[in-house]
Amino acid sequence: MTADDSFGRLDDDDYPAYTMGRAAEMLGTTQGFLRALGEARLITPLRSAGGHRRYSRYQLRIAARARELVDQGTPIEAACRIIILEDQLEEAQRINAEYRRAAESPDPPAAA
Repeated sequence: MTADDSFGRLDDDDYPAYTMGRAAEMLGTTQGFLRALGEARLITPLRSAGGHRRYSRYQLRIAARARELVDQGTPIEAACRIIILEDQLEEAQRINAEYRRAAESPDPPAAA
């Protein structure tokens, strides 16, 4: 990988750029909290060549939402389930909007 390739990934939300320690520091939480999110399968960090957990910005946003719910008194397992359901709802709404746009379109899609 060249330096240009590395710089190109700085804008990639899915690039695992953050170590566990840095991620926990950024979220104001513990490394144990991040491990618990992994055990609950809310986020699955990638592993470095040395086996260390690495987190992406997208995963940090999910972890921040989980922390928000836990800070409000929601058990971690319930917080993870809520976030998964929120994500599924958002995806379903996106798909429905696409179907509505296609149905309202004056030109029907071409048959394959």
